[in-house]
Amino acid sequence: MAAADLAQSIGQELPFLRRYARALTGSQTAGDNYAAATLEAILIDQNLVQADDILVGLFRIFHSIWHSSGEPVATDGQSLREMRAQVYLRRLTPNSREALLLYTIEGMNFEQIARIMEIDPSEADDLITIARAEISNALSAKVMIIEDEAIIAMDLKGIVQSIGHEVTGIARTHQAAIDLAHRVRPDVILSDIHLADGSSGVEAVGQLLSDLGDIPVIFITAFPERLLTAERPEPAFLLPKPYGADQVASALSQAIFFASTEDMVIA
Repeated sequence: MAAADLAQSIGQELPFLRRYARALTGSQTAGDNYAAATLEAILIDQNLVQADDILVGLFRIFHSIWHSSGEPVATDGQSLREMRAQVYLRRLTPNSREALLLYTIEGMNFEQIARIMEIDPSEADDLITIARAEISNALSAKVMIIEDEAIIAMDLKGIVQSIGHEVTGIARTHQAAIDLAHRVRPDVILSDIHLADGSSGVEAVGQLLSDLGDIPVIFITAFPERLLTAERPEPAFLLPKPYGADQVASALSQAIFFASTEDMVIA
């Protein structure tokens, strides 16, 4: 494949690698550092990726770098919460969280995950089961839903409650979201982008974070590419519509996990 064609193909997949890296590290900065290191490796040796499967090749290189480093690329701006989270993550079953994110967030099948992580497909299945148990068992949270479509809102509410979390309420507009969050401060916000009155879920969330401080946010949108531009701070957790229950549950577990590490003591 010509260098220009390879670059174009990689460029089409790069936003999703960056999304995965942010969800894995809990940090846009650390995630983007890993994505950049992946691209640098390809620049050195283009044979690392095959023209007929750019996506798997890109993620496989990422994982090689991820495991060789053992922790996110160090950054001056890394928060204490992020550092504590990484200490805790290293205690989990190796590869389990990665397999879960690849399966639920990125929509990979067992065969693709196996090739990316250089394991057997059956092991990928086992790792996903282990990750769900290790991350979710001890974590519960108050979740606020910002969604203007009633059917979708109730579906999300059912998913959230089915995995043991409390729903503080459902808001359909910017102002309703502000009012609801000030009545009951959520641990996690699950938000659409476009709201009933034409207002923006992004702006509503921005105001809430300004008013209430750092709260994990999961955006659900039919147009994820609009938030994957690298032109501004991007959400660590971004799900496409239509979504699956597994995707929502996994994103919630990850978001709640990183939030829950704020009070952890580093041993």
